[in-house]
Amino acid sequence: MSLGDDHQSSGDYGGAGQTRLRLPEDEGGPRRGGRSSSRSLVTVVGVVVLLIAAIAFANRGGSDSASGEDGSGDKPKTSATAPSGTRPVQSGFAHDAQGAQSAAANYAVALGSDGMFDTARRHEIVSTVYAPDVAAARQSDLDGAYASAKFLANIGLDKNGKAPAGQTFVSRVIPVGTKATKSSAEEATVEVWYTSLFGLSGGNSTNPVTESWYTTTYQLTWTNGDWKVTDFQQKDGPVPIGRDQRASTADDMTKAVEEYGGFTYAR
Repeated sequence: MSLGDDHQSSGDYGGAGQTRLRLPEDEGGPRRGGRSSSRSLVTVVGVVVLLIAAIAFANRGGSDSASGEDGSGDKPKTSATAPSGTRPVQSGFAHDAQGAQSAAANYAVALGSDGMFDTARRHEIVSTVYAPDVAAARQSDLDGAYASAKFLANIGLDKNGKAPAGQTFVSRVIPVGTKATKSSAEEATVEVWYTSLFGLSGGNSTNPVTESWYTTTYQLTWTNGDWKVTDFQQKDGPVPIGRDQRASTADDMTKAVEEYGGFTYAR
């Protein structure tokens, strides 16, 4: 199993050790001032249409037929954002600095997910993320931590890591950016800056979902054709100033968590 994608650099903006962003190409030459709002709207709509078409093509899964169930092949199908249970990517990470950053970002998502509170899923994540020579020891440490009745009770879960009836457990990591501070053919050090959501959503929750900011530094090694974690350190922040936004209700938060599937890979 792999939690990442085989990412090769192709036209991404940003140098080594920087987060890459794919920017749309300007098909109309240099941008000029004074364009009308209608012209801008048409441009935006055009970009959105192209993105929808690209996504629809990618989701065809290699099918030779472009027709839908109703015989019309020119209408992209929509699908729910909830997790399907299917691994979206099966290959490893590129053997370069950018591949190491992709690995670190993806591993941060996996290690911060609610899957870590399920024994079988936790073992799968640990064996995938960590280098073989440290995975066994790390798994033992994590089993002890996540099986602690006191720890689980403090966050509102039962002894099996399950949320009380009528409540939804939320544990998600959302990477904001990565930076490679060291990179060679065999080793890399990558910092991942991310925000996390953690807590219980529900009307009777005493541990509501809150937002936190951290930076985790991962030490990675190239092992058996992929980047693997050997060690990490975590620190708080950088933390942005919060906007004056009203917190959502417990029902709205639960609905969002159920309808918006968390990412299993990044970059």
